Amino acid sequence: MSGHSKWSTIKREKGAKDAKRGAVFTQIGNQIAIAARSGVDPTMNSALAMAIEKAKQANMPAANIQRAIDRVADKNAATLEEATYEAMGPGGIGIIIETATDNKNRTFPDVRNALTKNGGRIADAGSVTFQFTRKGVINVAAAGEDALLTVLDAGAEDAIEEEGEMIVYTELKDLAKVRTAIIEAGLTVTSAELQYVPNNMIEISETEQAEKVLKVLDALEDLDDVTGVHTNADITAEI
Repeated sequence: MSGHSKWSTIKREKGAKDAKRGAVFTQIGNQIAIAARSGVDPTMNSALAMAIEKAKQANMPAANIQRAIDRVADKNAATLEEATYEAMGPGGIGIIIETATDNKNRTFPDVRNALTKNGGRIADAGSVTFQFTRKGVINVAAAGEDALLTVLDAGAEDAIEEEGEMIVYTELKDLAKVRTAIIEAGLTVTSAELQYVPNNMIEISETEQAEKVLKVLDALEDLDDVTGVHTNADITAEI
């Protein structure tokens, strides 16, 4: 299964640093608010449960989580819309940017500017997404053959071991079911969400090119309205 490279590790490290200064709370709060539209009880709403799980991993305060859930009942709260943009980056990489916003007229220019200032550009609809497959991705704090057999028995489509953890792939519709089965089997799930997984990777082996790629991805991740950035860049260069 394609889809993970040095960018995955850098994202996790960056997320941990950003969480310390609250930079990711707006993004996760928007995800929680959207998920809560289908029900405010996480035991009955798997999408909300997964968003809350992500918030806790980022050390988001319980009050912030509850405030995001309460937006559903707040008639004065701005309505959030989801929008996805496609882009090309340095080295010909494909990028998919997921957003949640109360003002698309603000979000689209912000995304476009982050791209153009850093060597990327907005792409035509459909020109990038065909290079990806929408899948469930679950991170499990376990490694080894026993863990692999456990996640496969839980219904996973595929799994790879990376840096001491298991990255589990599921069919789109099976994410919540597989997540629950893995937890019930006694393994610790650290995150579970839908992602655009690349069908094939584009290797970025030159340091200068890799730095350009990371710069544009970083600029997109820093936008408050962005909830997910997915790329087929396989960064192998030393940075």
